[in-house]
Amino acid sequence: MSIQELAGTPGALGEPLPRLEGHAKVTGAARYAAEHTPSGTLYGWPVQATVGRGRIRSIDVEAAEAFPGVRLVITSANALRLADAGDGELLVLQSDRVAYRRQVVALVVAETAEEAREAAAALVVRYADEAPDSLLSTTQPALYAPEKVNAGFATDSEQGYVDAALATAAHTVDVEYATPALFNNPMEPHATVARLVGDRLEVIDSSQGTSAVKASLATLFDRDPESIRVRAEHVGGGFGSKGSPRPCVVLATMAALMLPGTPVKVVYTRQMMFALAGYRTPTISRFRLGAGTDGRLTAISHQAYSQTSTVQEFAEQTAEVTRHVYAAPNRLTTHRVAALDVPTPRWMRAPGECPGMYALESAMDELAEATGIDPVELRILNEPSVDPESGLEFSSRHLVECLRRGAELFGWPERRRGGRPTDGAQGRGRFLTGAGVASSIYPAMTQVSGATVTALPEGRYEVGVNATDIGTGARTVLLQIAADALGVPAETVVIRIADSDLPKASVAGGSSGTASWGWAVTKACTRLRAQLDQGAPLPPEGLSVTVDTTEEVGAMAERARFAFGAQFAEVRVDLDSGEIAVTRMTGVFAAGRILNPRTARSQFLGAMTMGISMALHENGELDARFGDYANHDLAGYHVAVSADVPAIEVVWLPEHDDALAPMGGKGIGEIGIVGAAAAVGNAVHDATGIRVRSLPIQPDSLLGELAQRGR
Repeated sequence: MSIQELAGTPGALGEPLPRLEGHAKVTGAARYAAEHTPSGTLYGWPVQATVGRGRIRSIDVEAAEAFPGVRLVITSANALRLADAGDGELLVLQSDRVAYRRQVVALVVAETAEEAREAAAALVVRYADEAPDSLLSTTQPALYAPEKVNAGFATDSEQGYVDAALATAAHTVDVEYATPALFNNPMEPHATVARLVGDRLEVIDSSQGTSAVKASLATLFDRDPESIRVRAEHVGGGFGSKGSPRPCVVLATMAALMLPGTPVKVVYTRQMMFALAGYRTPTISRFRLGAGTDGRLTAISHQAYSQTSTVQEFAEQTAEVTRHVYAAPNRLTTHRVAALDVPTPRWMRAPGECPGMYALESAMDELAEATGIDPVELRILNEPSVDPESGLEFSSRHLVECLRRGAELFGWPERRRGGRPTDGAQGRGRFLTGAGVASSIYPAMTQVSGATVTALPEGRYEVGVNATDIGTGARTVLLQIAADALGVPAETVVIRIADSDLPKASVAGGSSGTASWGWAVTKACTRLRAQLDQGAPLPPEGLSVTVDTTEEVGAMAERARFAFGAQFAEVRVDLDSGEIAVTRMTGVFAAGRILNPRTARSQFLGAMTMGISMALHENGELDARFGDYANHDLAGYHVAVSADVPAIEVVWLPEHDDALAPMGGKGIGEIGIVGAAAAVGNAVHDATGIRVRSLPIQPDSLLGELAQRGR
């Protein structure tokens, strides 16, 4: 259904409106950051450290400066001095210290990208190198308890007496689960184009939030925020890696300020992104569960370990999610972080919840086996009546309904094979099939945002909100929200986004975008409509209303707000090769009102696909000699491709939650990845009887045990 076909439909909220920018993207008309090349653009090439830790003894810039086209070489000796903006990764070229391998140690600026790259290769950097400390373990001496973990959650939480409850439990599980370093790898690498025009700094950045970039640049370079404009009209994915400013925007801005009036472009290569764009930290989770003879949990303990850098603390909230899923009177969750000689981890789709729920839902599967209770029924049996952590009522919680509906659609438990062999297709060997289940949960959040709307002559409307569409369809849904609030056809509304000159908005992250921005848009449009209904005159330039949601968000009642889901996976394991294939997945979600089924389905499918990739493919291979990930490209770092993605069925329940935002919806960008890897891992165990507790699950994880069993 096209926007023309929906013409005359007031609002069209809840309809499958196609993406407004879809045609521009598929025809190549949409311009991403790296595709903006103002006249006279120069190109910056970052030079990266080749040692894992140490000090720069000297940098010989003469050879690089002698190359044709080179206009500037920036090192710590001549770099602009930067103020601390709260992120050590942004303090580029401020010191001769090397904190990790492939940290930026210089920037070469030339008239073409090829000239900059060639000159950068000629730069001679001498180091006094030291042995890096880069290996995470539960006994790592660098471990400590951070003051808070990501998103401001408490580091530790304890209720009751876990050890005593475990000692008397009829059934117990005590195991460790591990996830490796995972890398976001959006289709579009990070890129920035910066130019100083008079006193105005103009920046185009591949970012999930231009408001945050503007604020950071103002602090770093001691500039009036009003003298900075940051735009991000089209962003080719982010998954969290673009959720905070990255070194590329600082490097491009620094060069542009040192070469006033000249645009400077810095674009990461795919290889650079593995060190300079953030990644999901490796995690280790020790789980201890205790249950009575009836399967009801008496104790839950989740002790989580992760890494950060020596440059900037990032403490993944891996165990925080465990505080909200299942009822148990005795509970313990802790976080310990090791500051190592590695790049700083960052957000990656569902940070904390994704690795945390992999561990929790794997442990629940092990408990189901220990108690002899069906895995779906065990989860339902331990459903809480209120949030186990805070005691607050849930704004809405339909996890049980998701499990029941998913079991029905998937054919559970009939699809569970328990490792029974089946005939091989076309004589390619024998196969084992199995099925697994996992719950999904993700916080439903709203953040303060602003919006403006203008009624124009001839019955048209222009809506502006500094939201960023990173490929989720945000601009399309915001247009639908605006049209619905105005009570006008969708084709009469024009939407402007991703420009820091627009009213400030929250970052595109935490599955909070639509609720946050949509609330501001709804408020602005409702006020404008009221003025028009009262006969307010419409001047030639139009009638405008600008608002923010500070008051409304501050007045929200205390509730436990989450989206929920249930994931079911079927796998086939080749007995001869150990190869694992996911053959089918079903996901059922309760995520409030679905505002656009077309874009929503894409989000769920993409997230579930990332879950398959996490379970079976992705693995950052650490070379501890350098503290570097050796497979830092898409040739060595494997992700799921089309051939790896089975038939995926996505279903959502008819939920409406007014306790989050007036539209009744919840965020859906991340809930689909949470639990997906656990469902696949549990299915592998169902098929083979082998429990692999360290991701990814690959043939070498299975072949040894399969051979020992004589299969």
